[in-house]
Amino acid sequence: MAGGFGPDSHPDLMEDIQSTLETISRLQRERTTLLGRASVRRGRVTAVVNADSVLVDLKFGRDVEDLEYSELARAVIEAVQQASADVARKSKELMAPLDEQRARLPKLSDLVPGMPDLRDRVPKPERAPVTKPVTQEIFGDADKYDSREPGVTDSGW
Repeated sequence: MAGGFGPDSHPDLMEDIQSTLETISRLQRERTTLLGRASVRRGRVTAVVNADSVLVDLKFGRDVEDLEYSELARAVIEAVQQASADVARKSKELMAPLDEQRARLPKLSDLVPGMPDLRDRVPKPERAPVTKPVTQEIFGDADKYDSREPGVTDSGW
């Protein structure tokens, strides 16, 4: 292809693309090992989340029984949110080399005359709210269950 675009027309670009793909693969594997941690209420509640911000461990420390149920629930939410922020920061740090590699790659518009730069047109993901929904019922029919039935707090459980 004279003057066109093919594997032989830009050998350095093809090497850069291959290197970027290898970096992506390596970083994706490394990302799966990340954990985010946070402790709140003077260490009474500690949460650990995985790279996808899924809660994988929850520990209650000394004097946790001094917290009211509502305080304990709020502490768990705060610990998980802070642990999620921690793992997000670690993910961003891990991916920094990839961002640098991508920045070195030419834009499609550099390779194809008249082609718009599509990187600027990719929509940014919206963040989900971190507050309790006001109008949406979260637990469905949970309040219809008889709290006198045996549960995890029952000594016979």
